[in-house]
Amino acid sequence: MAVKQRPEPYRDCAQSLPLDILWLPRSAIRPPEGDLSDCVLVVGVSRPKMAAALLSVTLISLFLTFHVLYDSAVYSLQVASSGASESRMSEGRDESSRSARPNLLINHPLVVRNRVRFPRTARRLPQAIIVGVRKCGTRALLEMLYLHPMVQKAAGEVHFFDRDENYAKGLDWYRKKMPHSFKGQITIEKSPSYFVTPEVPERIRAMNSSVRLLLIVREPVTRAISDYTQLRSHSTASGPPVAASGPGVVNGPIAPPPRPFEQLAIQPGGTINTSYRPIAISLYHTYLHRWLEVFPRDQILVVNGDRLIEDPVPQLQKIEAFLGLDSRIGRHNFYFNETKGFYCLRNDTADKCLRETKGRRHPRVDPATVSKLRKFFIEHNQRFYELIGEDLGWPED
Repeated sequence: MAVKQRPEPYRDCAQSLPLDILWLPRSAIRPPEGDLSDCVLVVGVSRPKMAAALLSVTLISLFLTFHVLYDSAVYSLQVASSGASESRMSEGRDESSRSARPNLLINHPLVVRNRVRFPRTARRLPQAIIVGVRKCGTRALLEMLYLHPMVQKAAGEVHFFDRDENYAKGLDWYRKKMPHSFKGQITIEKSPSYFVTPEVPERIRAMNSSVRLLLIVREPVTRAISDYTQLRSHSTASGPPVAASGPGVVNGPIAPPPRPFEQLAIQPGGTINTSYRPIAISLYHTYLHRWLEVFPRDQILVVNGDRLIEDPVPQLQKIEAFLGLDSRIGRHNFYFNETKGFYCLRNDTADKCLRETKGRRHPRVDPATVSKLRKFFIEHNQRFYELIGEDLGWPED
């Protein structure tokens, strides 16, 4: 095939372009059909830098396309979920109650200058905090609340307000420890030592004076024994190794056996050892006074940890109302694990139990010691009941 020569003035221009243009016969690409004079235009990039630039533009375009599709899918799912919830909640309500109710469609698109913009997630300071009490089920409570689609939780115990070295890092550091959430979702964190640390109430109020506080408690003696069990477990795990014996082996230190709970909780003279930390933390009213000096009573919800273990749903429904959430957590979210002896969690995709260290078996404690401690706590429990305005019905013998 004769190739037509290019005019001389265009030859220099063709050499300076970064694109190589070549006419190929169509038969070079597919089996010859029809007129073999048909040709195909093939364009190639001869400069590596331009090739890289074109590839980058292509990848960015693909990323933006998938990002928009993802946002659209998330928005559609949340509109469907919120719409179904809205229709259920509106049954039996009059028009005035619906207008007073806050809008649940939190992820609606915003139209700005004829463009649709989908709100993004962000890390937000918590609107609710589980402040304690240690060994009363704070982790279980947080995981249960996380079943609600409008709740996001911090991954671990942040210890921002109770540790000076963390508090000195400022609220930006604290915010970065929070999960991403949509506007309208509630972010919750838990650090049980907040309850017993004197500086914490004022520090939390300085962050957010309207924050919702959750305080979960258990029967004081049971809580103290659970605390002792965990402390004993940690001391055993971190204590010096038991000495080995045999030829060529140098004997090392032998870890002393842990002291029984009875000896730690009751002094030799028979009085209660209130300086023993597991006992001291169970004196709830001594710490709650500080919180009530800083926050109004209606910003603190006391959760009965014993009832949460036995029947979680009623306690969670109280919390949902306290946080201003629709009631979404039900009995379908729980199943009883016969091996562990407590409820595990269930959502639409998986089942989950708390890790093995949760719900560990308590050592046997002399019943006479338990009875003595319960009688000691009668007066202290009554003071706590007066502060919270509720009798939790803890045993007195």
